Amino acid sequence: MTRRILVTSALPYANGPIHIGHLVEYIQTDIWVRFQKLRGNRCIYVCADDTHGTAIMIRARKEGRSEEELIAAMSESHQRDFSGFGIEFDHYGSTHSDANRELCGEFWKSLRANDLIAEREIEQLYDPEAQTFLADRFVRGTCPKCGKKDQPGDNCVCGHTYSPTDLIDPKSTLSGATPELRKALHLFVELDKLHEFLATWIDSSDALQSETANYLKGHFLANELRDWDISRPGPYFGFEIPDSPGNYWYVWFDAPIGYIASTKQWCDANGEKLEDWWKSDDCEIHHFIGKDITYFHTLFWPGMLKTAGYSLPTKVRIHGFLTVTGEKMSKSTGTLVSAETYLKHTKPAYLRYFYATKLTARVEDIDLGIDEFTDKINSDLVGKVVNLASRVGKFASSTGLSATYPDDGGLFQAAADAGDEIAAAYESCDYSRAMRRIMELADAANPFVEHAKPWEMKKDADRQDELRDVCTVALNLFRQLTIYLTPVLPELAQQCGDLLGEEITSWEQSKTPLTGTAVAKFQRMMDRVQPEDLKKMIDESKELAAEETKQDNLPTFNDSDQPLKDEPLADEITIDDFAKVDLRVARVVNAEHVPEANKLLKLTLSLGGDERRQVFAGIKAAYEPEALIGRLVVMVANLQPRKMRFGLSEGMVTASGPGGAEVFVLGVDEGAQPGQRVH
Repeated sequence: MTRRILVTSALPYANGPIHIGHLVEYIQTDIWVRFQKLRGNRCIYVCADDTHGTAIMIRARKEGRSEEELIAAMSESHQRDFSGFGIEFDHYGSTHSDANRELCGEFWKSLRANDLIAEREIEQLYDPEAQTFLADRFVRGTCPKCGKKDQPGDNCVCGHTYSPTDLIDPKSTLSGATPELRKALHLFVELDKLHEFLATWIDSSDALQSETANYLKGHFLANELRDWDISRPGPYFGFEIPDSPGNYWYVWFDAPIGYIASTKQWCDANGEKLEDWWKSDDCEIHHFIGKDITYFHTLFWPGMLKTAGYSLPTKVRIHGFLTVTGEKMSKSTGTLVSAETYLKHTKPAYLRYFYATKLTARVEDIDLGIDEFTDKINSDLVGKVVNLASRVGKFASSTGLSATYPDDGGLFQAAADAGDEIAAAYESCDYSRAMRRIMELADAANPFVEHAKPWEMKKDADRQDELRDVCTVALNLFRQLTIYLTPVLPELAQQCGDLLGEEITSWEQSKTPLTGTAVAKFQRMMDRVQPEDLKKMIDESKELAAEETKQDNLPTFNDSDQPLKDEPLADEITIDDFAKVDLRVARVVNAEHVPEANKLLKLTLSLGGDERRQVFAGIKAAYEPEALIGRLVVMVANLQPRKMRFGLSEGMVTASGPGGAEVFVLGVDEGAQPGQRVH
């Protein structure tokens, strides 16, 4: 029977770009969805950007643009990155949508009607410099249970959960300031009232991996469940709670509801009914998430769904983290590689396949070793799979395929018989087992070509029928492997379809060989991974991280309504020291945005005659480029040039002010000439 399946991935936060750690989840999910579609099931994949919260608000202020402008730009960036890796959504939305606001109101009314909302005044950490209450993620300190330092505001790596106010020596990650305790009204979901339901669901359903169910029962359900703080006082970027003016739904309330909102938008666009996907016993719901958000998706979210009358998840599929060469990803080492940077240097198919070889049905971290990555791609994909087609492809375009499938010693039938085993591995998300089984089939197929030596048959006019048979066997075995790899390598499936004249659309195609058809001219399908390309990728990631640090060290927006205190005077210098700084009058002859940079404008300065200097200035939040063109400014002309990823910066424009939107470029009276020295 055809299954109806709704699939979601955790919503990426709209405060930063996609990197290779994020891609573990989205590639894992995309593979599963493609597998289900290949099996003939009706499978819909929805996702959205997670757009609300303090971080979005603070970043938008620093960059001098609205939150709506920021999240629109990040959505475009995220979707471009996902597309670059072949990740296909049936709908990609945003939690900042009318559909989500409406559904949040519906859930809220259900919680109120079921007497699950409590209101009380609490003390909360407040950043006096950023002038905002601090969400858990913006506080770090020492765990009150195990004493481990630099832990987030809600839970420690030791497994202990707590309130940010419980942290020892807390610090705001927004400003570095020591937070203050301030009182504010908060609203809570009294989660323990759902304790019996949650315990029964976790015990009786097959929705969770066994290790996850045991973790929840041992760490949470064995005790009274804590109330869930579901509101944040303003200022806050999000949806204001209709019956509690001045308070906003916490981002973790509206984010999972975004799954349903994104589905509703897809339904509206395709003439479908939301009830058929979220209130039907005939529809499966599968969530793919990382282990760090287990708590929200296995306690809060099922409780909300039950209360509002929506279907509970059929499966919550949880994966571990990505490490690189055994270490946590790091900007300083270049191993925190953005999706955009990866795509500049190597192929997305390589990462899709490598992750597939590592992902199992268990909650396990996976490690990306650069040498192992290179070896797996070059050995498995290039040396085994594509090798089958490349060794006969140049002959097959002239021979075509035999009218009947030749005797291959049982190779095709053995691979066809393995299809159910491989499908079961995909179904359970044990991609590692599926890849191992596929490569075993490749290992069995390659000796056939090696022993037949079709390159020698090509030279003998009397052996052309034999050559056709060898090409027919080799290309059908290649096609079989490609069908099994289609969920992982959709581009290879497209290439195989182009070569053999039949698109890969069904898992069942692996059971019947192609015969009697023409073969297109062979096109190169895959190149070997070059270690030097990976080195360039890591080096560029290091450079980008260093540049980001430099930008972060530029003066930033001052959240306070009060003027900043005067900065202390620098140490005294002599006139000889000052003489080393060559200040010159310059005219701005061109100014433009730097799309990849949050704070920079690119200025072209004239120092008189034909001399031009290119300068990148951190004044984007304060000036529109056209307002600067033609102005006389003061520049530091003998500053050592600095290579940036956007180009070479050949000086510095002088300015005053605290930074961000409050920057004032120093001007010069008309009459001064570009190139004149400032004394």
